[in-house]
This record gives sequence, C-alpha cells and structure tokens, in this order.
Amino acid sequence: MEKFHNNLEELKVDILNMGNIALQMLQCSVEALKKLDMDLARNCYDLKDKLMDYDEEIEDKTIKLAMLYQPMAKDIRTIACILKLITSLTRIGRYGKDISNIVIKELDGVIHIKKIVSIPQMIAIVAAMVKDAIKAFETNDVEILEDFEERDDEVDELRISIFRECLTYMMEDPKNIKICTAYIMIARYLERCGDHACKMAEKIYYMVTGKRKEIK
Repeated sequence: MEKFHNNLEELKVDILNMGNIALQMLQCSVEALKKLDMDLARNCYDLKDKLMDYDEEIEDKTIKLAMLYQPMAKDIRTIACILKLITSLTRIGRYGKDISNIVIKELDGVIHIKKIVSIPQMIAIVAAMVKDAIKAFETNDVEILEDFEERDDEVDELRISIFRECLTYMMEDPKNIKICTAYIMIARYLERCGDHACKMAEKIYYMVTGKRKEIK
C-alpha cells in the first residue's frame, strides 16, 4: 500500500494546486472589478482552461486509484472527499470567470458607486473561507472550520445588504442601473462561493472524523 499512499499524497498536492487556481480566479476577478482593469479581467478569465485541466486530471487519477487499490476506512473517505472538492473548486473558479466576464462585457468605461458597496468585505470573508477549507484538507485540522456557519451567515447578510443598497441607488438615478445590476449579480456569485466553501468544509470534516456535520 506504500505506492497507494504515495499516489494519494500526489493527489492531495494536485488539490492544493487546483484550489490555488480557483482562489486566484476569484480574487483577481474582484480585483479587476475594483480597478475596472480589463486586461486583468481577461487574464483571470483565461485561467478557466487550466482549472478544467486539473478537474479532469484529478478525477481520472482518483477513480483509477480507487479501482486499483480498493481502499478502506479513512482512505476511501479521502478519495470521496477529493471527488467532491474538485466539483466545488471548479464552481468557485467558474464564478471567478463569470465575474471577469461581467467586468469585460458590462463595465468597460463605467464609474463605480461608493467604493463598490460591500463587495470588498464580502470577497475577504469568502476568500478566507476557501483558504481555510483548503488548509483543513491539507493539515486534517478541522478546528479551522468551526466558525464556518457564522461566516456564511455574514456573507448572506452582506449579499442582502448590497441588494438593498443597490436598489436605492437605482431608484435615485436610472444611470446607476447598469453598474448596480453588476454589483447584485457579483454579490450573488460570491454568496454561492461561500456556500461551496461550506460544502467543502462538510466533506473535509467527514474525511477526517468519519462523522457528518451540516453547515446550515
């Protein structure tokens, strides 16, 4: 089983690399939004192919490893966790791609309103959640995940706050409709990324402890 565990460790490294790409796509897309930097947005968008390569490669390797060695106990939970994580990381990266797409197609030449509302605060929380989930997977330290429910609630509240604030701006001046619609959509994408971070946390908790934990 030594070869199995060596291959499993290689898969874990692949997950960490994929996680870094997904997080990079998300963070740099919001940075492109802040600066209305079209070149940066395009660079973020172009990372989608690298993300998908990791998704397909890790899935293939994981399935082959499970079929070849038929692992048991924590090893099989790790295999199952990896297959779940690549789905969430792909979704997170794709939301980064979608934010970049909004910047490129909708926001070239526009002017921001009030420092793009609470989106910077939102991305800070979501990015930290994704980072902590990846770290928990790497270290088997599930204590990092204990406050995910509270953090997710804060993300949900910020999304609602952004929606309400943007409605006010749009009613005050129809010229704000385009930029505020983008803010609302991006806040929704960030909320979904927070949800995926919570799903990752649930699967990692099960991988480490063998017990189920729902983050509501």
